[in-house]
Amino acid sequence: MSTENSSDYFSSPFKLGILGGGQLGKMLLYETRKFDIHTVVMDSSTEAPSKIACNEFILGDLMDFDAVYNLGKQVDVLTIEIENVNVSALEKLEEEGLKVFPPTKALRIIQNKAKQKLFYVDNNIPTADFQRFAYKSEIKDSISNEALSFPFIWKAAQFGYDGQGVKVVRKIEDLEGLPTGECIAEEMIDFKNELAVIVTRSASGEIKTYPVVEMEFHPEANQVEYVICPARISDEIAKKAQEIALKVSEKIQHVGLLAVELFQTKDDKIIVNEVAPRPHNSGHYSIESSYTNQFEQHIRAILDLPLGDTKSKVAGIMVNLVGAEGHTGEVVYENMSEILGMEGVTPHIYGKKQTRPFRKMGHVTIVNESISEARRIAQQVKETIKVISK
Repeated sequence: MSTENSSDYFSSPFKLGILGGGQLGKMLLYETRKFDIHTVVMDSSTEAPSKIACNEFILGDLMDFDAVYNLGKQVDVLTIEIENVNVSALEKLEEEGLKVFPPTKALRIIQNKAKQKLFYVDNNIPTADFQRFAYKSEIKDSISNEALSFPFIWKAAQFGYDGQGVKVVRKIEDLEGLPTGECIAEEMIDFKNELAVIVTRSASGEIKTYPVVEMEFHPEANQVEYVICPARISDEIAKKAQEIALKVSEKIQHVGLLAVELFQTKDDKIIVNEVAPRPHNSGHYSIESSYTNQFEQHIRAILDLPLGDTKSKVAGIMVNLVGAEGHTGEVVYENMSEILGMEGVTPHIYGKKQTRPFRKMGHVTIVNESISEARRIAQQVKETIKVISK
C-alpha cells in the first residue's frame, strides 16, 4: 500500500510496526491511539507495558532474525523503541523496500559504542578521549604498559542502556565481574553540567530541536534522577549545544528522534557523550510541558508528516521513579495521593508489575511558570513517593 498520502495513516489499513514493548513504546502508543493509527508491537515479555495499548501484540525476541523479519513483512513502516534489535533483519527488510526508521545505517553506528565514538572522531565531533578493546583482558595490558591510567569509564560496546554496561574504574579490582567482551575505556570528564538535546528529522529532511535540558544523575545507579527544562545555562552555551547536536544529526542521517547527551566541561566546551535514536528519558518532560511532545514528534517524523512545535508552554522537570533499594517483588507506589495533591504534578506509571532496586518504574512531571519552584516541588516529590515491594 502507498503511504505517500498522509490521509492513508488515520483510521485506515496502514500498519505501523514497533520493535520493543517497554515504557517508551507504551508512551508512543498514547499518540498512535490519539491519531487512530493501527500498531503492531513485538516484545519478548508477556507483561510488556505496551501490550495493553497496541492493536496487535506479537511475542518475539528482538535479537532473533526471523522474528524481526516476519514482523516487518506485516507492516508498512517499522520503528524501534530500543536499540538492541536484530539489524541484519532490518537491513534485509530495507533492501526489500520497507521503510525502517531509524535507517539501519544509523542504527549500526549507534548500536555499538566503539563505532559510535569512532564516528565522532571521523566527523570532527567533540567527544571524550577513549581507547577501544576487543576484550576486557586487554585493558590490564594497557594499564601495565601505562597507555591507560585511572580513573576511567568502562563501557560495554554493545547492549548497554540505562546505566547498565557503564562503570567508573578507579582501581584494577573494579574490573572484576564485568563482561569480558568488546568495550571502550573513556577518559573521565570533569564537567559542570550534563545536558541533552533532542533533534527530530523527518523522512523528507525537515529538522527541529527541542530546548536544551539539564540532567541530574543518581551517583550510584548512573541513571538520570531529574531532567530540567530549560537547562539553567547561558544562551551562548545553549546555542553551542544545539549546534553540536544538529551536526551529529546531519552526519548520522537518522530519521525520527535523536537524543544527544552532552557534557559542558569546566572551561565551557561542549562534548558529545552518546546518542539514542528513539524517544528518550531526557524528553519525558515534554508530555506535559511542550506544545508537541517527543512521542508525537517521533510519529510525525517517521510518517513524514509536518513536525510540531517544540517550544515549551511552561518550565518542566521530570523525576524518575525507580525501585527503592532493598525491595524486590510485587510493586507498591507509596504516598501517591500526597504527590497528586501537589501543584503541577503528573505521575506516569509504566505498568511493570515487579520492582527491583533502580528499575525504572515510572516518572513524574512537574510543570510551573518558575523553574526554581518546579525544582523545589520535584525535590518534594522525590522525597515523598516510594517505589517499594509488598
